[in-house]
Amino acid sequence: MSSTELSYEAEEYAEAIYRLQKRNGIAKTKELAEELHVVPGSVTNTVEHLEKHGIVQHEPYRGVKLTSKGEKLALDIIRRHRLAERLLTDILDADWSEVHESACKLEHVLTQNVLVLLEKRLGHPKSCPHGNPIPTEDGEMMEEECYSLMEANANETCIVTKITNEKRENLLKLTAKGIKLDSLISVIKREPSRIILEVAGKKCMLTSNDALGVWVKIVRRSKHAIQK
Repeated sequence: MSSTELSYEAEEYAEAIYRLQKRNGIAKTKELAEELHVVPGSVTNTVEHLEKHGIVQHEPYRGVKLTSKGEKLALDIIRRHRLAERLLTDILDADWSEVHESACKLEHVLTQNVLVLLEKRLGHPKSCPHGNPIPTEDGEMMEEECYSLMEANANETCIVTKITNEKRENLLKLTAKGIKLDSLISVIKREPSRIILEVAGKKCMLTSNDALGVWVKIVRRSKHAIQK
């Protein structure tokens, strides 16, 4: 089954499963329902449909994982999504906070021929407007080495490399605090439920949940630097 033969809903599921799998190792039914804003019962039905077509493998009492076929499909969808976001920001001058939801609709109608033309017109971008890498036509994705902001320590200075939570309300919240791609952030204090920062000379706070979606490189380390 090719991606063009899948319903929009099934493509959304494959993409969401990929994101959860990267984050947690597996996609649990409850998390998938929350990610897609649907009831758990509908998740079960769609997962069964995907499993029949060799897209996912269900692990009882644990969750679902993409098969190699499913991962290839998910990367194709993510490629279309992130190039659609670039189309909206780079050519149509849309704000970065507005493009994720629109790209969710556009990604399903972009054919491979159109993608080739679009990528050429955009100058072969390596990442989406939020810094997340764009998979190649061959399904390869080059991930830059970076860390969640919640892994940074006090007195460290970081530069923002990507935002993984692309939802409008989250991006507006970050923008209001001066946090965007390439922003310099000084960590003042890290607590279990929040992190205190200085951005562009102003003090601000992010909850741990919000900070987990902000990925950074350390440009000045404290004595308690991240050890990887």
